[in-house]
Amino acid sequence: MNENIELVQQAYGYFGSGNIDGLIGLLTEDVKWTIPEVEGSPMDAVTNGRENVREFFGTLASTEEFSAFEPREFIADGNKVVVLGHSAGKVIETGRTFSSDWVQVFTVENGKISVFHEFFDNAEVARAYQKAETA
Repeated sequence: MNENIELVQQAYGYFGSGNIDGLIGLLTEDVKWTIPEVEGSPMDAVTNGRENVREFFGTLASTEEFSAFEPREFIADGNKVVVLGHSAGKVIETGRTFSSDWVQVFTVENGKISVFHEFFDNAEVARAYQKAETA
């Protein structure tokens, strides 16, 4: 198996088991972490640096609960790994659910993840962040 795919799979394993310290250890010091902007979400669309990514995961854990997180297909080309997957869950504050397929693109440099870029249905997730309207 491709060593970059193995690294990304290790990162997913750490995420799935809640070992954020292990995941952070797989990142370069100056990692760039990018997700789609989601209206209502407290998470920044672009996060730079390992310690800021650690804070990102803390915010994620306190705002969203996942019922499914499924990396399904791994594609490697040079120092890039593209992963196709699906996730579902709910926003803790609103109780509203979301479900979306996603694409995550990793760049690996010297055996560490230096760039992460995720694409998902941000409108779907934004709906889950919306609070119920009062009459």
